[in-house]
Amino acid sequence: MENYQPLVIPAADDACATHGFVPCKGGVCAAAGMSAAGVVAGFRHEPGRRDLALVASDDVCVCAGTFTTNQFCAAPVILSRARAAGGHARAMVLNSGNANASTGEPGLENARRSTSLVAEALGCDAEDVLVASTGVIGVQLPFEPYEKGVPAAVAGLGHSPEAAHEAALAVMTTDTHPKEVSFKGEVPQADGSTVTVHVGGFCKGSGMIQPNMATMLSVLSTDAPLSPVAAHAALLAAVRESFNKVTVDSDTSTNDTCVLFATGRAGGETIEEGSVGYETVAAAILGVCNHLAREVASDGEGSTKLVTVNVLGAASQGDADVVARSIANSPLVKTAIFGHDANWGRVAAAAGKCGVEFDQYGVDIDFMDVPVLRAGLPLPMDEDDMLRRFESPEVTIAISLGQGSFSSRIWTCDLTHDYVTINGDYRT
Repeated sequence: MENYQPLVIPAADDACATHGFVPCKGGVCAAAGMSAAGVVAGFRHEPGRRDLALVASDDVCVCAGTFTTNQFCAAPVILSRARAAGGHARAMVLNSGNANASTGEPGLENARRSTSLVAEALGCDAEDVLVASTGVIGVQLPFEPYEKGVPAAVAGLGHSPEAAHEAALAVMTTDTHPKEVSFKGEVPQADGSTVTVHVGGFCKGSGMIQPNMATMLSVLSTDAPLSPVAAHAALLAAVRESFNKVTVDSDTSTNDTCVLFATGRAGGETIEEGSVGYETVAAAILGVCNHLAREVASDGEGSTKLVTVNVLGAASQGDADVVARSIANSPLVKTAIFGHDANWGRVAAAAGKCGVEFDQYGVDIDFMDVPVLRAGLPLPMDEDDMLRRFESPEVTIAISLGQGSFSSRIWTCDLTHDYVTINGDYRT
C-alpha cells in the first residue's frame, strides 16, 4: 500500500514572536497612558455582573476603527464610525446586555448622551468619546444604567492589569471567559536605536460571529507613536488577517466594532506607513488580533473544539477564501466534528458546493494530519486512531484543490446541542 504523506500546510505566522515581541501583563492597559474600568451598571438582570466598561487614554490620542458592514448596524456603530473617521479619540464606553440596534432616533440619542456623560466626567469633548454596545437587538437602551455606571467607571479607572481584566469581563455576553492579551517589544528607529512598545487589548465574541471587515467588540491599544493613517492601515490589515478569518455561525453582527488607541507614550519618532518601525508595530497588532481571534473561535457558543480549516492549491486567493469559509460554515462538517467523526465526505461536499471550479480528481484531504483522500478517492482509515486524535482541543482540516498556489486559513468551532439551547433561550 502506498504511504501517503500529510499535506504541507504553510506555517501560521506568529507575528509577535517573529518580530521579537513577548507576552506581558496589562491587557488593554499595557500601553502607557491607557486606563480601564469595568463596573455593574444595571444593563443586565444578573446581580453583581459587570456590564459597563470604560477604556480611556490620559489625553486625546490617535484612534482608528473598523465596523460592521451589516445594513442593520446599531446606533453606537453609526456614531462611533463617524467619530473614529477623524483619527483621534480619548475614550470608549461599552455596555453588554443591550445592543441598542434597530432603536431609531431614540437609540442614537442615547448613544450620544452616553458619550456626553463620559466626556463631562473626563473633561473632554463628547466628539472624542466612542461608544459600543452588545446584547439583545430591538430593545430600547435604558439610560439610567449609564447615569449609575459612568461615574463609578470614571472613579474606578486604573492603569493596572486588574482594571483591564474588569473591563474585559464587563463586555461579555455568552462568552465563557474574558479574552485579553498583551505583548511588549523593541521597535527600531531611523537612527538605529529602539524604543520599547506595548500592544494589548480585549475582545468579546461567542455567537453571531462572521465578521466582514470588522470584528465583534474589541478595544486594542498601543503606546507606539502611530500617525492616524498608519494606525488605520495597521488595524485594517490586522483585522483582515485575524478577526475576518473567524466564523462561529456565519452571521455578521449588527454591532461589530474594533477600535485601536495609539497613545504615543513610548516615545520615538512618529511612525508612518512604510517608515522604519511600521512593520514591527503592525506585526505586533496582528499578533494581538490573531491571539484574540483564536480565542473567539475556541469559545464559540456551546463549542467543544477549536477547528482550523486550511485550503491549499487554489487558483486564486478569492477561491481559497470562499472554499475555506464554505467548509468552516457547514453545519454538517461542524456536527461531524462534535460527534468525533472524521467524515471527509462532508468536507468534500462543502468545498464542491460553493461555486469554485476544480477537478474533484485533483483534490486531497487530511483530517488532523491524516491523509483520508488522495486524487479524489478515499484512503483506508484507522477509526480508533482518529478517535484518539479527536481528544485534542483543536481539530485541523486541510484540503488541496490542485489548481494553483493560493491558500487560506479559517478558524471556527464545532456545532453542538448547547449552541441550539443557548440561542433558543437567548431572549428568555
